Order: sequence, then structure tokens, then C-alpha cells
Amino acid sequence: MDWNSRRITAILENALLEDRATRDATSYACIDPNQLATATIVSKQDCILAGIGCVARILDVYAALDGAVTAHYEVTTHPEIFDGVRLHKGQSVAVIRHNARVILSCERVILNFLQRMSGIATLTRKFVEAVSGTKARILDTRKTAPGLRVIDKNAVRCGGGQNHRLDLSDGVLIKNNHIALAGGIVPALERAVRNRRGSQIIEVEVRTLEELELALAHGGEAILLDNMSVEDVRRAVELCAQSDVQKDVPKDGRRIPVECSGGIRLENVRAYAETGVDFISVGLLTHSPLAVDMSLRVVPA
Repeated sequence: MDWNSRRITAILENALLEDRATRDATSYACIDPNQLATATIVSKQDCILAGIGCVARILDVYAALDGAVTAHYEVTTHPEIFDGVRLHKGQSVAVIRHNARVILSCERVILNFLQRMSGIATLTRKFVEAVSGTKARILDTRKTAPGLRVIDKNAVRCGGGQNHRLDLSDGVLIKNNHIALAGGIVPALERAVRNRRGSQIIEVEVRTLEELELALAHGGEAILLDNMSVEDVRRAVELCAQSDVQKDVPKDGRRIPVECSGGIRLENVRAYAETGVDFISVGLLTHSPLAVDMSLRVVPA
């Protein structure tokens, strides 16, 4: 991920402004303005690391906001420390050498990003490992923290998952509320075929096998199976495969991608993967991650 991009810079800037980092009353009152310090970020549990690039970038953004920071700083990491690597409890993530006030003022923002992103990556890796050996790929959803979507979705990739739509412009996905307002699956699909932009694939959400048959017969190009049982998902995959045969799709691949979602947990994701679905989307990767426990230990330089 490009931590220097305008979009990411704005996210980091907002986080520092939210914390009033350049107005740190405690550090101003207690710490000599010329004091230098060394800070070590340590993982206090086994995890998958994500967001290491935020450390130096947050210090840069802080300097731009403060306008008075001139001290040179260094952020060093071991060559084996990078996004996606498995960390062990007690392992050092990075070492910062900088003005002591700046380190203390940026501490919480740095840890917030590292802990959240690593929590998402760690949970994602568990799901990816749970479906290992099947064709299923783990996807995220748009159930992200407001304002942090690009951060959350990057963390999913660090954990070995893949991204679904980044935003509403990123593809056509006809869900149950669209179907209700359009008057049914058939009119919703007919309008989508007429009005889509460019070559966007039309994916449609179905909840029953009857709805699936309607979607296959009226232009559905990708299928999202929502809150179906494992047995119904298996049957749906078979119906999609039969539909492809009828449309003379080559035997080496199914033309209609099949995704399932709803109620997917670590305890049952393997069973869903073994039905033959192409994708499994998991909302809790980003809406309910447990932050990884990390600490920042500071000593005088």
C-alpha cells in the first residue's frame, strides 16, 4: 500500500488531529523539548503483522502538522519484518529514534493502526488456512470502520484474503433491497443489463434455489448465495455448473462465479468451502476484529 498517497495521508492526518497530537499537554509539561529517545514497538502475542509502513509516515505527517519539528529520526526494522509475516510473542516490530515529545505524542496513533490492521490480518489468515486445499478464496466486505476502508482492506490482503468491492461504484451487486424496490429479481436484472456501465459484471444475491434459477435464466453473471445452508450451497453450485453446460461453457472452468456469505465462522467455513464455491465473503474480518496486543517501550537515547 502507498502510505504516501493523498488518501492515506488524509486518514493519518485526521487520526493525529483527533488526538490533538501536536497539543500533547502531558509531554509538553514533563519532557524537555530537546530530549531524544529510543522507542521499541513489541508484539505481545503471536499475530500476522500489517501496517508497518504507517510508523514512519505518521511521524512525517505529525511534522507537517506541527511545523516546528526539525529533529532527524530513524525507524528501523529487521529484514524479516514486513506486512504479512507471522510475529511471535515478544518480537520487536520496529525501533524509532526521535525527539521524545514527538514519540510520545504519536504513540497511540501508531499503535492504533498497527493493532487494528494486524488484528484484521491475523483473523483473515485463520480463515485462509481453514479453507486451504479447496478452491474457495476468502473475501472481505464493505463492513469496515467508517473512514478506514482502504486501511482495513489492505490488512485483509496482508492476511492472505482478497478484496470484494472497494465501494459502491466498483461493481453491480443486486441485493435483496434492490430486488424489493425493483419489483423482483427479473425486473432488477433486466434494468441492470440495460443500465450497467461498461463491462461491469452483474452479480445478484439469492436466498433460495428458486431465486437462483430465476437469476440464472435472466442475466445473472455472478451469484451471491446469502445465508444458505451448506447443503443448499452445494446444490446451488451444481445448478450453476449445469447452467454453464447448457450455455456451452468449456469444461475446464465454470463461467458463473459463485460466492456465499452470511453466518460464516471459523467453525463452519471449511464445510462451505468444500461445496465448491469460488468465494466466501466474511464480514467479521473487518467489522469485528480483535486488536493485536502491542506496546511501545521508550527509553532516553
